[in-house]
Amino acid sequence: MTCEICSGTGWRPVDRDGARAVERCVCWQNARVAKLLANSGIEPRYARCTLDGFLVYPNEKLQNAVARAKKFVREFPAVDKGLIFIGPPGIGKTHLAVAILRQLIVERRIRGLFYDVPTLLKNIRSTYNPVVRTAEIDVIRPVMEAELLVLDDLGKEKPSEWVEETMNLIVGTRYNQKRTTIFTTNFEVLEDLTAVDSLPVKVGFRTWSRLHEMCDFVEYDGGDYRELPTNGGADDMVTLWKQHRGRTRLSTARLPGAARAQLAQNASARSADRELKWPGGKAGR
Repeated sequence: MTCEICSGTGWRPVDRDGARAVERCVCWQNARVAKLLANSGIEPRYARCTLDGFLVYPNEKLQNAVARAKKFVREFPAVDKGLIFIGPPGIGKTHLAVAILRQLIVERRIRGLFYDVPTLLKNIRSTYNPVVRTAEIDVIRPVMEAELLVLDDLGKEKPSEWVEETMNLIVGTRYNQKRTTIFTTNFEVLEDLTAVDSLPVKVGFRTWSRLHEMCDFVEYDGGDYRELPTNGGADDMVTLWKQHRGRTRLSTARLPGAARAQLAQNASARSADRELKWPGGKAGR
């Protein structure tokens, strides 16, 4: 249906101090937002995530995480760092990250992009398949150039040299270009940095080092929203949180001595300051 205001031109006439002028019509603005959202990669499950729609309950660190998200939106693009939400599965990290991205697309019309890390790496790997007619640059360029990039589930992919180098290329390039990035991860920064489930081991020590300058770390715990009963509320989340308190993670303390020693050796090698490079070619597994 043709817009009754602009007759489909995308411009509407206005009076400014007695002079006739034109400005972008609301229909054009709405169409632009719709296109930006469609190209953002936000998955249908998260298509309606908002900050105002996030269920908050008496949990100081969770309340702080929501406050940090809202502050980020208010101040963008004049933000010094991105964010990295850290905590166990189901506590709303992806909701917060996507809600930030959606709100900035709708209100500021930014070019934003969402990827969960395993899917991103899978898409890059697929470019090495001769049957797939997609070039590496077609996948990588939007990730590098997005005004705001959300990378979900950092560290979930099985570690390999190719994974580490590819993530180092993406994170390192955005770091060098001072582009804002938001991450989510289930992996904590354990006291033993060489622990098998410590975030530095999962992402590699070069990427880990850059994360410190790129992002403010927002770590919190809470109940699992996926277990919330239909029509459940804040009280139910408090109950779920109490049930989940004390969740533990795999640490090197549970590993045989030889395995701990090997992890320590690998971590030491990774922490060496190497020049940024990406082997490309056949994707590592």
